[in-house]
Amino acid sequence: MAKDKSTKTSMAVVGSLGSLGDYLKEQRLAAQLSLRQLADQVGVSNPYLSQIERGLRKPSAEVLQQLARALRVSAEQLYVRAGIVHPDPGQAGSVELAILADPGLTERQKHSLLDVYASFLALNERDVPEAIQD
Repeated sequence: MAKDKSTKTSMAVVGSLGSLGDYLKEQRLAAQLSLRQLADQVGVSNPYLSQIERGLRKPSAEVLQQLARALRVSAEQLYVRAGIVHPDPGQAGSVELAILADPGLTERQKHSLLDVYASFLALNERDVPEAIQD
């Protein structure tokens, strides 16, 4: 059962990468930037940016932040589209965003913390029905 949930999560991430790439391309075209121009502004290679737009690569939070700055869009929106942050309309702030914004952490540390946080949330969600039945 856990494997099924993991597979669904993986499929959702892959699906969101496609929508991220489509969204980035739409924003780039709206800004009248070529792929090369945007890649130069962001500080990544032209082929790498092309792969992100086609959904073949998952960019780091740092690259997403640079893309957001260059395209003048919300970094949070890119994080959501990339599947890094899950929107919670009832919550004003976000633990995930705080982790991603912390300059004292490396990309690997950020991803590790996000994984641990997500596992705690999943564990709590699984335990809620048991607590209600008691």
